[in-house]
Formats: sequence, structure tokens, C-alpha cells
Amino acid sequence: MAKLSDYARKLLEGKNFALLGTIFPDGSPQVTPMWVDTDGNYVLVNTAIGRVKQRNVSRDPRVTVTVVDQNNPYTYVMFRGKVVEQITGQAAEDHIDKLAKKYRGWEKYPRQLNQQRVILKIKPERVSA
Repeated sequence: MAKLSDYARKLLEGKNFALLGTIFPDGSPQVTPMWVDTDGNYVLVNTAIGRVKQRNVSRDPRVTVTVVDQNNPYTYVMFRGKVVEQITGQAAEDHIDKLAKKYRGWEKYPRQLNQQRVILKIKPERVSA
């Protein structure tokens, strides 16, 4: 596992957007802009069960995450790695509320009926900036 530098953690903890790249069944790329977070070692993104990115990583856990500095879009950090865990339940619900507070200032993320949240826990294997 690649160690996150102070700079990488700063970008992950800041109000910076990420681009999550996953792989479709035919091998073509799928990229989604995302809110992003870290626990200090892993890259964390939150989505819903059944969305394309969640289905893709369930089949093939390889991903790329690029986080762009909102203050200087020419500055970024890129992580290549694998989704090593999909965390559901109250932890995922609390996490999306944390991200909604960070990015939008909302206390609660607006839920859709019958939507189950999931944290994609990504183990960075290679980090470049």
C-alpha cells in the first residue's frame, strides 16, 4: 500500500472534487466526479448500491482517483488502487452526511427512497502528484 503524503491527505480532506475511474464489463473506462474523503490511509468515496460505479467495482475492484485542487486546477494528486471493502449500514449513512456538510454545508444529505449508501474503501497502490 502506498503511503499518503501530507499533500495528498490535504487535498483529500479539503473541499476538492475527485474523478473516480472504474472499468465497464467491456473494458472501457467509466469516470464520475465525486466527493472524496480519507481516513488517513485509504481513499473513501460514497455512492449508492446499484449505481454503475458500485457495480463496476464489485466486478473489478481496480480504480483510479484523481483529486484536483480547487484553488489551482493544474495541481492534483492521482491514486491507482483497488476497492478493498464496501461499507454499508449506519457508517455509510453517517459518512454521506459528513461529506454533505463538508461540500455543501448541509447537516443531512437528502435521501432517495429505498437508497442504500455504501463507502468504497480504496487502497492506494500508487500515488502521483
